[in-house]
Amino acid sequence: MNLSKLTTDVISLALEVGDFIRNEALVFDRERVEYKGLHDMVSYVDKTAEERLVKALSILLPEAGFVTEEKTSTVKGEQYNWIIDPLDGTTNFIHGIPTFSVSIALQCDNELVLGVVYEINRDECFSAWKNGGAYLNNKRISVSKAPTIENTLLATGFPFHDFANMEPYLNVLRVLMQKCHGIRRIGSAAIDLAYVASGRFDGYFEFNLNAYDVAAGIVLVREAGGHIFDFKGGDQCISRREIIATNGHISEELVKVIKLYFK
Repeated sequence: MNLSKLTTDVISLALEVGDFIRNEALVFDRERVEYKGLHDMVSYVDKTAEERLVKALSILLPEAGFVTEEKTSTVKGEQYNWIIDPLDGTTNFIHGIPTFSVSIALQCDNELVLGVVYEINRDECFSAWKNGGAYLNNKRISVSKAPTIENTLLATGFPFHDFANMEPYLNVLRVLMQKCHGIRRIGSAAIDLAYVASGRFDGYFEFNLNAYDVAAGIVLVREAGGHIFDFKGGDQCISRREIIATNGHISEELVKVIKLYFK
């Protein structure tokens, strides 16, 4: 499989679907929002975008199955599966905050081999494939060189429906915010990871995530020279639904703080 060529095709698709989302944002009516659960919203824009992605990706790689947020396809492939979030940052979109993205990843035999994150309103498309490096609008990117947490800008995501781990999470925030340049909460895990890959953020952590939130971003970070962990410092971030992404230099320091409170 030519992953480079396939990535180019996926980029074109992400731009096309992103254009649809951008246009819908101009006329979106918040009254058309549906609730999947506590604070978990969806709209016709998410569903239509996902339908378009599934249809086009099925043509690009007919043997592949899907892992999708809105469940427009639940067919699983034996070897290949697309993992897609058609609109990562739905809450931002609904409230008119211009930070949301299209996230598309390809998994081969349980290994993530391709990732594309399109930040729609900045018209920035981040892409990567296995052993091919990471790119922003076709220009090579890499993680930052910040050597310690004291030199970093970090990112996180706030819990929004499962608050069982609020105490350890707030303890981690308390420690880190006194050490680093600052902590940001953008509202799109895919963008957070893309920003780690491009050196804008030096590290990122969050829990209660799904595969479609992080799959594409994981490929970006790894191909840009960064590291990915679960909260125990292992490599089970998707199955454990928690993630730490770093520039590689602050890995030990950041994992140590999070392990201290998330027992």
